[in-house]
Amino acid sequence: MSDHAALDAAHAHARAFLDSVRDRPAGPSATTAEVVEALGGPLPQRGTDPVAVIEHLVRAVEPGLVNSPGPRYFGWVMGGSVETALAADTLAVAWDQIAGIQIMSPAAAAAEEVAGAWLIELLGLPADVSFGYTTGAQMANFTALAAARHAVLRKAGWDVERDGLQGAPRVRVFAGEQSHATVYLALRYLGLGAPRQIPVDVEGRMLPEALAAALTEGDGPAIVCAQAGDVNSGAFDRFAEISGSCAAHGAWLHVDGAFGLWAAASPSLRHLVADVDRADSWATDCHKWLNVPYDSAVVFVRDPEAHAAAMTWQTSYVTPGEGREPYRYVPEASRRARGFAVWAAIAEMGAAGIADLVDRCCANARRFAGLMAAEPGIEILNDVVLNQVVVRFGDSDEVTHDVSARVQADGTCWLGGTHWNGRDAVRFSTTNWSTTADDIDRSAAAIVGAYRASLEATARAAAAK
Repeated sequence: MSDHAALDAAHAHARAFLDSVRDRPAGPSATTAEVVEALGGPLPQRGTDPVAVIEHLVRAVEPGLVNSPGPRYFGWVMGGSVETALAADTLAVAWDQIAGIQIMSPAAAAAEEVAGAWLIELLGLPADVSFGYTTGAQMANFTALAAARHAVLRKAGWDVERDGLQGAPRVRVFAGEQSHATVYLALRYLGLGAPRQIPVDVEGRMLPEALAAALTEGDGPAIVCAQAGDVNSGAFDRFAEISGSCAAHGAWLHVDGAFGLWAAASPSLRHLVADVDRADSWATDCHKWLNVPYDSAVVFVRDPEAHAAAMTWQTSYVTPGEGREPYRYVPEASRRARGFAVWAAIAEMGAAGIADLVDRCCANARRFAGLMAAEPGIEILNDVVLNQVVVRFGDSDEVTHDVSARVQADGTCWLGGTHWNGRDAVRFSTTNWSTTADDIDRSAAAIVGAYRASLEATARAAAAK
């Protein structure tokens, strides 16, 4: 037995899993409770052979694995992992670098720096913005809004890092009614409370005229949270008008672009994010449309001084290096080296490949919407401008719920439920590099079949009464 027998076993199981993702069911075959039972038992009192540990782990958890890396998982805005990103992330685990401080890993710091510059160019952001790597859009939004809090209070003569929020000028915060929950949670973490909700149109876009009116109702520090890519419809706020109002009132404009900001990487879709570069901060996920392993996101800030002031810290045993110090731009210091996988994904695909990936996903969404709309009784509720499709089945919430349950049980694909403009619906998201037109067709056929079966069951139940 080699010194790396457990690693060899894990590698074999990983390869087997990856070889299965195209054809395995989209959902799990075991519940959390069942996996707990398989993994559980008394606290081990003695050690176990490493290979036996890996074999036990795989046997216990595999039935509970969700096939989210697969090509027909559409319930959340989730990418898969392109091969080089997966390989680079595997190396990152083996290398076990701490990416927070240059001196702890010049390699990790360099990968972040190079990949960060590439991301700025891909996303069409100002060349001199600062950036940091976080776990996901939740912490990217938190970091950006912390920088915003610092900047608007500094302008009002208040040092929030030194003096806290007690006695500080009130910060007015505005967000669209359909803003993602992570924005609300980030504001709560920062002690800013719930934002004033600005009305939105039927696609979930903030109404610029309503924002402009709200901004005129008071004065003092202000932050506006806009979005690139509504989590249901995929719609984009009108950045030109919103940024104009923010500039007129000295408000900081933050853009939550968890997946929608990647429209900037596609020449055919770039118009959707026109004027997004006029914002003050941006958040996006790499584990969505860049298709790197979870967890990976990036925050960008126009004012590097505000960014660093909100996040940086100092202690006796840390001597900052020259140039960019990663720990100054995100909440965590002891963190994994996410930059290797991001660098690898961009290097593998290049700008043209990333544009093609985004375009293919959007074409898949349009194809799916067309197939759904062709079936009588199935309704598309949104304007399909990106990769999101909101679907309703029949004339009641009950039919929609029943179809969703039947689809999940079938296993061909996976869909997620949502509540959209007062009605229950199903949300279809496509961001996986491996999804083909055939996957869309197979999924659509399974969904239509589930809908027809639901109607037949309803008719039989009615006849039996």
